[in-house]
Amino acid sequence: MKVSIITVVFNGASTLNSCIDSVLAQNYDSIEYIIIDGKSKDQTVDIVKSYGNRIDKFISEADNGIYDAMNKGVALATGDIVGILNADDFYAGNTVISDIVRAMRSTDADGAYGDLQYVDATELNKIKRNWKSGNYRKGSFITGWMPPHPTFFVKKSLYEKYGSFRLDLGSAADYELMLRMIHKSGITLAYVPKVLVKMRAGGVSNSNVSNRIAANKNDRLAWKINGLKPKFYTLWLKPLRKVLQFI
Repeated sequence: MKVSIITVVFNGASTLNSCIDSVLAQNYDSIEYIIIDGKSKDQTVDIVKSYGNRIDKFISEADNGIYDAMNKGVALATGDIVGILNADDFYAGNTVISDIVRAMRSTDADGAYGDLQYVDATELNKIKRNWKSGNYRKGSFITGWMPPHPTFFVKKSLYEKYGSFRLDLGSAADYELMLRMIHKSGITLAYVPKVLVKMRAGGVSNSNVSNRIAANKNDRLAWKINGLKPKFYTLWLKPLRKVLQFI
């Protein structure tokens, strides 16, 4: 099974090397690596070009934000499976892709996910928080569950069937896509019970109270546009679960 990995970046020169290196270090043979840059003004383009043909596809052009860039990457992907790794993140080890493929093959699942570790933005060995996903059970989104998006891999055919990221939902676009595919459409999932991705702490949607409120409104809209009605506690449990999901 061919796996397409998409990295989207804008002015990410300070973190991009660790992201790229973690992808190129994977021990799985059939990987297509795609990088979509939003016409960066720093050294991002030079960094990508320094890897030569080890990067399979590279675009640097203006876009309408991170999820527009992700959609471009998905459209270019030719793999059986698609995973998305942002420029601030990096894989926790060199067996991540082989672990994902093994899990999907053994269970015949449509997608797979694992655990995520938040690390200090500058001291990468300093763990800030662990996000243990746990096994998905039907209806888990109602109780605030969601998989960490950087650990989420899904068959390319599912993007073709159910669509890509909506650009009108701000930082909740990845949540809405997973809600649409997993909760609404019922795709099958395999859980890999190990840390797959390390993320630098300080994400936009959770960085302060006002951002969390804005993200919560978009989470609510994600349910509405899918014709779903969450329980009154569903969306407030989501950030709480993210805080409490320790390994």
